Amino acid sequence: MKRTTIFAAGAAVLLAGCDTQKSACCGACCCKEGQTVKLITLDPGHFHAALVQKRMYPDVSPLVHVYAPGGSDLKLHMDRINGFNTRPDNPTRWQTDVYTGPDFFEKMLADKAGNVVVLAGNNSRKTEYILKSVQAGYNVLSDKPMAITPKDYELLKQAFDVAKQKGVLLYDIMTERYEITTQLQRELSQFPKVYGTQEKGTPDDPAVTKESVHHFCKLVAGKPLQRPAWYYDTRQQGEAIVDVTTHLTDLVQWEVFPGVTLSPADIAMLKARVWTTPITLEQYKTSTSTDQWPAYLKPDLDKNGVLQCRANGEFTYSIKGVCAKISVLWNFQPPAGGGDTHYSLMRGTRASLIIEQGEAEGYKPVLYVEPRRGTGVKAEEIDAALKEAMVEINKKWPGVSYEKWETGFRINVPAQYAVGHESHFGQVTEKYLGFLKNHDMPSWEVPNMLTKYYTTMEAYKKSR
Repeated sequence: MKRTTIFAAGAAVLLAGCDTQKSACCGACCCKEGQTVKLITLDPGHFHAALVQKRMYPDVSPLVHVYAPGGSDLKLHMDRINGFNTRPDNPTRWQTDVYTGPDFFEKMLADKAGNVVVLAGNNSRKTEYILKSVQAGYNVLSDKPMAITPKDYELLKQAFDVAKQKGVLLYDIMTERYEITTQLQRELSQFPKVYGTQEKGTPDDPAVTKESVHHFCKLVAGKPLQRPAWYYDTRQQGEAIVDVTTHLTDLVQWEVFPGVTLSPADIAMLKARVWTTPITLEQYKTSTSTDQWPAYLKPDLDKNGVLQCRANGEFTYSIKGVCAKISVLWNFQPPAGGGDTHYSLMRGTRASLIIEQGEAEGYKPVLYVEPRRGTGVKAEEIDAALKEAMVEINKKWPGVSYEKWETGFRINVPAQYAVGHESHFGQVTEKYLGFLKNHDMPSWEVPNMLTKYYTTMEAYKKSR
C-alpha cells in the first residue's frame, strides 16, 4: 500500500508512511457557509468521476483525496485529471493525494480527510460504499445508478434514513436535467395554451416516451474512451434496465410532475424486458485494451465465442395514472459523425413536445412542437401561444426562438446553451454544493430519488 500526492504541475511525491494530518471534522459540519468543501474520490472506475473535476469550484479545496485499490481504473482516472490540469485552455489546478491498498475503503472511512465522497465506478459495491460513507458522517455525491438490484435498493433506503439522522447530504448526479432541449420541453409543458393538459395514454400508446441509444466505443474529452474490463459484466455494471434508465425515469418525474413529491405507491409496473448486444473479442479489445475474455464474462459467451451482453432494456409503467415507456439501447459504435442519441415525447391535449437527435438533426438534440391532430387545435393557435410563451422563456434563456416546421414548429436554441454532456457534471456538482452551503435542497428530492429507484427495481423484477 502507498500514498502519493500528485500536484497540478504533474510531479509525484511519495509521502513517508501512510498517515497524514486529518481534518478536524467531517460531514455536514464542514460545509457551512464560509467553510471549505474537501472532495474524496472513492474507487473511481468510470470516467464520470473525473468529469466532476473538469472545472474548479469556489470554496472547494484543490486537494482531492483518492482511495482506490490501484490498477488500470485508477490510472485512467488520474490520466484524465492530469489532462484537465495540463490542457491549454482554462486548465484546472487539482492536486491529488492517492492512497492504494486492499484496505482503501476502511482507510477512507477512518481518515476523515474530506467531507464529500464522490462515487463513480463499479456498481457492484456502490450501495455498500454509500451506506457506510453516510454512516461515517460523509456527504455523498454519487453517479447513477445508486442501486442495481432489489437487495441494493433496501440498503439505499437505509442510507437515506441514516443520512437524515446524521445531517449529511446524499444525492445522485442527474446530468440530463441540464440539457437545454429537455429544460425547454419541461418549460413549454407548463404553458396550457401551448401544451394543454397532460394526456394519460395507455400501456400500448404511452403519453410519455424516453429512449436513449448509447455506444460502448466513443470519444470522451476528445479522446477514445477506454472502458474498464468489467464494464461489460452487467453483474458489476448493472443491466441497462437499472442503469441508464435512471436518467430517463428521473426525467419523467421531473418533467411531468415538477415539484411534486412522489412515492412508490404512485408507481405501477406494467411490462419490462431485456435483450443482449453481441460483442466480439476484437471489439472488446478495442474498447478495453484487454485481449482475452476474463473469467467472469465467460458464462455470457455464446457457442461462437461472442459475448451476449444484457445491455438493452425497456419498460412501460404508470406514474400517477400517466403511462410512460422507457427504453435504453446499447450499440458498439455510433454511425459516422454520430454519437449517443436521445428521443423524448411528451403528449399534451393541445400539442406534443418531441426531442429528436437523429441524422436529420445532425445528431444534436432538437425540440419540436407538433399540434395534436384530430383535436380541433389549429396550428395558428399554437403559433400564437408559442409567441406568448417565448416572452417568458426569453427572460430565462434570451435568444431562444421558434420557426414553422413541416410537422408544426421547431425550437431554435442559441449555441451558448448547448454546453454538452460533459459540462453538465459541473452544473450538477455546482447545484449540489449550493445545497450543502445553503441547506435548501427541495423537500421532494429525496422521496423522488427513492421513487425513481423503486421504479427501476420493479422493472428489473418484472423483466425476470
